[in-house]
Amino acid sequence: MRRDWHIRDPITGLTILKATSKWVMMNKLTRKLARIPDEVRTEIEPYFFEHSAIVDEDNRKLPKLPEGQSTSVAKYVRTGLTPRWADLDINQHVNNVKYIAWILESAPISILENHELASIVLDYKRECGRDSVLQSHTSVHTDCNSESGETTLHCEHVLSLESGPTMVKARTMWRPKRTKAQETVVPSSI
Repeated sequence: MRRDWHIRDPITGLTILKATSKWVMMNKLTRKLARIPDEVRTEIEPYFFEHSAIVDEDNRKLPKLPEGQSTSVAKYVRTGLTPRWADLDINQHVNNVKYIAWILESAPISILENHELASIVLDYKRECGRDSVLQSHTSVHTDCNSESGETTLHCEHVLSLESGPTMVKARTMWRPKRTKAQETVVPSSI
């Protein structure tokens, strides 16, 4: 099942955020993906609409760093990441938002200071429990559009247990931060 979000500034009407996510159900005993029961599907169906995704899907393959060799492949690495009590949900698993924070822990400071996150694609592979110790790996890539001359900055990320298994793969795209003059928006007439 898919859910879409489109968040706009209430004054200007400008789009602040668009997001699309895919939702799955997991069997609590086997920890494997499970088919959504018909009675659940019937109950939630009125809240899901049949239409195209609000964000075009990025089908490019996410990074694969060889197990155990991640630190030699990625230029930026942060180790010793551990969940705090407040990061856990009712099942004692780390909340999905925490994974994003850990991914950004290994992003270069120069990117975080001079750019803003334009898009992110996440592929969750495993659950993370409260005793997990993780490491975050980031590789930075730039592409130059030969026609426009614009440079695109993107990062590939792998979040893994320090013992090896991959928890999350991700891709982030970054754009330069706007100056104060660029941020000035003329409000629509009321």
